[in-house]
Amino acid sequence: MSFKEWTTAPSLRTVVCKHADAEKYVVTNVLTPGKTYEVKNETEEFIFIVDNTGKVGGYYKTYFE
Repeated sequence: MSFKEWTTAPSLRTVVCKHADAEKYVVTNVLTPGKTYEVKNETEEFIFIVDNTGKVGGYYKTYFE
């Protein structure tokens, strides 16, 4: 699936954000702990979700349950 179709494609599953404490990046603006997010794509290291901005963003899997 092309990354251009992720916003309109059906979600693969949902995940819950367990924390937004990043060592390197600022994610507190786009992730809310305890909130459920729709997964649009997934790799071994990253999950691509529709975040609080309404756009698809890629985040480390360590932020989610």
